[in-house]
Amino acid sequence: MKFSNTYIKLGEQFFQRTLPEKVASPTLLLWNQALANNLLIPKNIQDDHLLLSQYGSGNQLPNGAESIALAYSGHQFGHFNPQLGDGRAHLLGEVLDKDNIRRDIQLKGSGQTGFSRRGDGKCALAPALREYIMSEALFALGVPTSRCLSVVATGEVINRGLAKAGAVVTRVAASHIRVGTFQYFAARGDTASLKILVDYSIKRHFPEIDIDESGNKILLSFEQRVLAFLACAIAKQITLVVEWLRIGFIHGVMNTDNTAICGETLDFGPCAMLGGYDENKVFSSIDEYGRYAFGNQGKIAQWNMARLADCLIPLLIEFSDKNLTKEEQEQQALTKIEALIHQYTDQFDMAYFTMYGKKLGLKDTALNNKSLISDLLALMQTQNLDYTQTFLHLTQSLSDDVKAQDLQSKLGDWYQTWLMILNKEKPEQESHQKNKYQQAQNLMRKNNPVVIPRNHHIEAILESCENVIGNDSSCIKDSKKDVIIATVDEFLCVLRSPYKETEATKKYQEIAGDDDRYYQTFCGT
Repeated sequence: MKFSNTYIKLGEQFFQRTLPEKVASPTLLLWNQALANNLLIPKNIQDDHLLLSQYGSGNQLPNGAESIALAYSGHQFGHFNPQLGDGRAHLLGEVLDKDNIRRDIQLKGSGQTGFSRRGDGKCALAPALREYIMSEALFALGVPTSRCLSVVATGEVINRGLAKAGAVVTRVAASHIRVGTFQYFAARGDTASLKILVDYSIKRHFPEIDIDESGNKILLSFEQRVLAFLACAIAKQITLVVEWLRIGFIHGVMNTDNTAICGETLDFGPCAMLGGYDENKVFSSIDEYGRYAFGNQGKIAQWNMARLADCLIPLLIEFSDKNLTKEEQEQQALTKIEALIHQYTDQFDMAYFTMYGKKLGLKDTALNNKSLISDLLALMQTQNLDYTQTFLHLTQSLSDDVKAQDLQSKLGDWYQTWLMILNKEKPEQESHQKNKYQQAQNLMRKNNPVVIPRNHHIEAILESCENVIGNDSSCIKDSKKDVIIATVDEFLCVLRSPYKETEATKKYQEIAGDDDRYYQTFCGT
């Protein structure tokens, strides 16, 4: 593995040097071979499970790795904490994948750092498995996300109210730069570090700002680069949240310290999947007031981007026209920043209704069909219709008369209105085909999954694995390890083909008996 450490070169103020805590008896439970191949990890390393357990637990660092904990702040449920940082994670460095894209390799649950405060820095087995399963499911569904390379049982017993087996996750992400990273330096008035961070973020995530399609350098002023950076970050967040909404994903804790600039899903602690459609649905036990409810996620992303914009204002002022008064400099910077934040709503609405248009097989996916989409969601909310199954059945109804009759009874006039619009849009040649809605159905099949990681299935898998390990994971027999691998792999085999229905798929399609009425998720710390 060829590690590089470009983030360390930014300066000591960006991190603390710290090593993972060593554990007594690490055991490799899960290894993501497809991801490992993508990261160009040599076969001789992949075949050495003993070595992988040492790497994945933090007992041994790979050659070239330099362990650090990142510094950042964050708004947590709207309240600002000036110093958070990696309290249970160690960034080992970066590698280039087969597409020459730089990826962070980070251990999570690897022990205390200088940012741990009163935490133990550890992770229990169930949250580690949840992150592995959910991140792989989102990746297969086409959602931007961090991923997991491995899960290693540590052999420790940790306290989470109850005694739990400990584990470490190896997380892979485009980077771990967060809105909270910018807030950390803005809160300290450190504009020099803010400028370094902006320059680095542009180079790493948005090189198109400085380089055109032909590879030629574009000469922009620093102010133009800052504004372009904010616009790119906003676009990434819109894409991410709209993809969450498309599949019914509820992140559960959209704090600014969990908002990655690269636009990937980060942190799977209290996440859940939507069953019966309810825009106010919340599963996270710590989200008392529904701040991060399913339907609020778009607005919260805008709020988070406004907090990023707050951090950039001092930079715009510092590099503004020195002939202006301080008040004029501040007003000019605020006006330019606010213009981008205010554009968010229109940009989000366009992406949102375009996404739902595709879920309904509509070619004209602009705001023309806004009322059709809004009316359907209102019907689904009133009747508590299952989100995934409703769109799946709509897809199937275009070639299945039984499904069509069932939906017409549930959706009434809306269903006929939808078919009329599809009829107006369909190509002339489709009128001669057996399925006259073939093009629309093909589009819907690409956007409406047949299976998702439903909450009750996730919990059943996690409980099963916990029961196999027990509280004492100090010596995991191969037979127990094999059971866990088989249990998770069976589930992931289905989740990795979410748009294809097979015999195995049916096992994981049914709705929870109580429709997740009493289901809650919890933070893994």
